[in-house]
Amino acid sequence: MHMADALLSPAIGGTMWAASAATIAFCSKKVRNELDNSKIPLMGVLGAFIFAAQMINFTIPVTGSSGHLGGGLILSILLGPYAAFLTIASVLVVQALFFADGGLLALGCNIFNLGFFPAFIAYPLIYKKIIGEKPTASKISVAAIIAAVAGLQLGAFAVVLETTLSGISSLPFSTFVAMMQPIHLAIGVVEGFVTASVVSFVYKARPEIMQSSAEEVTVERHPIRSLLITFMAVAFITGGIFSWFASEHPDGLEWSIEKVTGKGEIEGDSTGVHTMLGSLQEKLAFLPDYTFRKSVTATKEGGEPADIASSHSTAESKDVSDEDTDKLGTSLSGIIGGLLSLAFAGIIGFILKKRAQNS
Repeated sequence: MHMADALLSPAIGGTMWAASAATIAFCSKKVRNELDNSKIPLMGVLGAFIFAAQMINFTIPVTGSSGHLGGGLILSILLGPYAAFLTIASVLVVQALFFADGGLLALGCNIFNLGFFPAFIAYPLIYKKIIGEKPTASKISVAAIIAAVAGLQLGAFAVVLETTLSGISSLPFSTFVAMMQPIHLAIGVVEGFVTASVVSFVYKARPEIMQSSAEEVTVERHPIRSLLITFMAVAFITGGIFSWFASEHPDGLEWSIEKVTGKGEIEGDSTGVHTMLGSLQEKLAFLPDYTFRKSVTATKEGGEPADIASSHSTAESKDVSDEDTDKLGTSLSGIIGGLLSLAFAGIIGFILKKRAQNS
């Protein structure tokens, strides 16, 4: 559900940048005063985990569409809403700057849509209300699914509103929303099950992470170090290997645009801002679309295309080589992106707590 710049006007993109920046400032203050020291490394590790998880697009049967984990609800449950918002913002910044996933103008929208709704609506108003003071496995599962669906529905609707208010695309509100909401309902159900599985695992391993009460925990638990190592291992395996098998179907947003316009991509009324930010992103993204940059076709002197061998064996060999190169690029993207997300989120948490201790 990462928006592209072509959907947004500079006015709406700038407004959402301001809204996300204000929320980041608010969350930073809260984290500085409230975050438990033991959760600072968890911010970084979970950032890496969410980065890797978002690389895995899963197919939505029958539709010809796919979806990926948003991760905002998982972060909110395990870290609390304020640290969760900062962590998902860190992941999205890494994705936009270095992997060209989501536009730079749209970055404020993407942070708000994927961070605000799960952290400040789905988590406190739905998830926490359902699990109550004494969470159980069944309550966690039900709450995670309902909250994940609600958060994603709100995020998808926000995408439609932001696009419509921008007024630079030909996407009609009624048709666009009629495509976006049902497909993200299906994606939200899958995310809910994944969220329930992750949260249930953590609850069994370290229940106090999700408990606000000071009562003694009697459940046998694994050391926090083991939990961190587990999440890091899953992040690197997911980003480095499982990402090869991500669905090639368009995601929910791309699918909706294609159903409305008949095209996989949309061209808005580009402005100088679009061009400038697009050029900047092209320079910064060293692994665009989570793979190596495509090499330019070789040319002879005078600008004519170079001769290319036409034998079937040569073409087949080239296809195999390209596939291996793409896999290598994807694996590197998963590992490097995970490390960058780990660094961004972890350093933010560390700096904020250090400032709190020095003040």
